[in-house]
Amino acid sequence: MEELLKRPTKRRGFYVEMRLLHKNGRQQQQLEKNSCFKYYKWVLWFSLTLYFFSSYFISHNKPIPLSRTHFSNSKSNLPSRALIESVNTTSLQHPTREDLKIYVYELPSKYNTDWLSNERCSNHLFASEVAIHRALLNDDVIRTFDPYEADFFFVPVYVSCNFSTVNGFPAIGHARTLISSAIQLISSQYPFWNRTHGSDHVFVASHDYGACFHAMEDRAIADGIPEFLKKSIILQTFGVKYQHPCQEVENVVIPPYVSPVSVRKTLEKAPVSGRRDIQVFFRGKMEVHPKNVSGRFYSKRVRTVIWRKYNGDRRFYLQRHRFAGYQSEIVRSVFCLCPLGWAPWSPRLVESVVLGCVPVIIADGIRLPFPDAVKWSDISLTVAEKDVATLGPILDHVAATNLSIIQKNLWDPDVRRALLFNDRVEEGDATWQVIRALSQKLDRSYRRSEVSGQ
Repeated sequence: MEELLKRPTKRRGFYVEMRLLHKNGRQQQQLEKNSCFKYYKWVLWFSLTLYFFSSYFISHNKPIPLSRTHFSNSKSNLPSRALIESVNTTSLQHPTREDLKIYVYELPSKYNTDWLSNERCSNHLFASEVAIHRALLNDDVIRTFDPYEADFFFVPVYVSCNFSTVNGFPAIGHARTLISSAIQLISSQYPFWNRTHGSDHVFVASHDYGACFHAMEDRAIADGIPEFLKKSIILQTFGVKYQHPCQEVENVVIPPYVSPVSVRKTLEKAPVSGRRDIQVFFRGKMEVHPKNVSGRFYSKRVRTVIWRKYNGDRRFYLQRHRFAGYQSEIVRSVFCLCPLGWAPWSPRLVESVVLGCVPVIIADGIRLPFPDAVKWSDISLTVAEKDVATLGPILDHVAATNLSIIQKNLWDPDVRRALLFNDRVEEGDATWQVIRALSQKLDRSYRRSEVSGQ
């Protein structure tokens, strides 16, 4: 306290000058000669100065924490705690990107980077878990190396890169065990998980049914979200507008990963004229005779109806087999069909938008990513699953009426930017939108609640 009182008061102190005015000059001289008056004048001056100085000091500073455990990070050691931490109360109500801070746990490589030995891990449709981690590591504004100043804690566990040797699809049966192990690690070595039970911790679940970690809906519902994740924030590609067990957790719907590099290369090779010679496009799995799997049919038979009804129709370019260069077909198309598969979402949604093809969404009740940034009703069409047999007339009507308006909205660069993840956070891009969504959840920040409670 003595040290603080010894600080210069040039800017913080308050100087009080008192002047007593009297009509009779002679009486004033006599009063000033009075030692008693001079004594009380000095006491009053000192009391007022001390009062204003103390009020200013108390209102602008936090008490010094008695003790805190420090953690080291490979890039730098955590700075020692300052004696005084000032907090701008305005930022609590209107946070900016610069205000919000995220601490990224540095986990052993078995939880993340070991999986990158397979190049697909960072490029396939589930790779947003890699992209968000990478963007945060490269950011010097949002990321903090001091966990005590963090609003949120990002837990980088990659669970989508265990590709099946049978069909090449991601096998996520190990997801629960791997994430549980990571939580045990951070909760035993750091105090931050335990103090909130993980409510300010962020995970990515970029799979068919999010944190339920299964590709089949019935199994996903039966398994549910693991108990150890139910208080955390999940960034997930799955989202619907109705109640569903796989979104009964604080969540942010994010887009599936599409490589911005591949998009750029495709656009560079696109016809200079911009002419689109394919009216309606879809390439993907379309079963002629759909199989009954646990009482469910793939795509709820929507894709089967599309194939049976429109295969051979000159307006429709439908392909059932894979083709690595399919983006070159999207960039030539006017309408791109985005029907549900096992889950309602697919990367076609993002690819269509960023390549200028009007997405035709056929997935009842789907919740789309970043609705504050992307006005989906202005750039896409939504067709009910039950109306899929009338796709032809529906699209013909749009082409004859408001197609040009939709296409103009679609080419807004801000829209395309919001759906792509970059290696570094760029204003308006997908990771930036995630940060924006988190800034609306600051009531879950332990640091903020600690400050507001003082």
